Amino acid sequence: MMDVLKVIFKFCTAVIFLMIFIIPVHTGATELTRAFLDGVNSYDHGDFNSAFSEFNKIAEKGVRNSLLFYNIGNACLKRDEWGPAILWYERALKLNPNDPDIKFNHKYALSFTKDEQEEQGINVFRVVFFWKHVLSPSVIRWTAVVLNVLFWVILLLRFLKSKKKIGFSASSIFYPILVASVIFMLTALYGYYEANYIRHAIVLPEKISVRSGLSEDATELFVLHAGTKVNIEDENEGFFKITFSDGKIGWVKKSEVGVI
Repeated sequence: MMDVLKVIFKFCTAVIFLMIFIIPVHTGATELTRAFLDGVNSYDHGDFNSAFSEFNKIAEKGVRNSLLFYNIGNACLKRDEWGPAILWYERALKLNPNDPDIKFNHKYALSFTKDEQEEQGINVFRVVFFWKHVLSPSVIRWTAVVLNVLFWVILLLRFLKSKKKIGFSASSIFYPILVASVIFMLTALYGYYEANYIRHAIVLPEKISVRSGLSEDATELFVLHAGTKVNIEDENEGFFKITFSDGKIGWVKKSEVGVI
């Protein structure tokens, strides 16, 4: 029975890949298909190095898909590479934030990280937009759209019936709908800004030194470990200026972190 299920799983995975990744007229379709199937086969046989290599070939071609990134993360996880595994899970979640398998494996990989952020100040945006961390971006966007449409419908009805007495129910929900619409629109805009203008990265090696300047001889300010998530503030001459938490800012080599 298990063998039958494995065959079905491989077949379904291959079909999904063909539907999502491959454009039939693309000259590299055959090569990418073979790489994906070889990766699945290597993973099933416990050859996680080969699986990573094959899946990574596809990613290097510019393919961006949560299933592919999830598979790369799994291969890294099996190789006990917590930093790269978390990086690929983060990239997968960026494309598909509600996938339960990605979320589960991501949470499991995070359990091996050593650094804990200690926010000394208050993150105003996190407090004001607290529901942003509860609802998915797509839910927030669609809620904003629906509330906006509802607001304009009610406004139109008020205008058309301006010479008549407005029903209490319509009048009583006008301002709550307006406030909710503005709140969710601002939340959606902030989410867009965060996704496109605030860059995050994951520490890849087991341990790195965060330094005061653009040199390996600069003073070591503090140490970070594999899988730690940081904000990228600036970049210069092969270095990133990163922020870990309040008061913990410094420079690291670009090769030591992976941008999500």
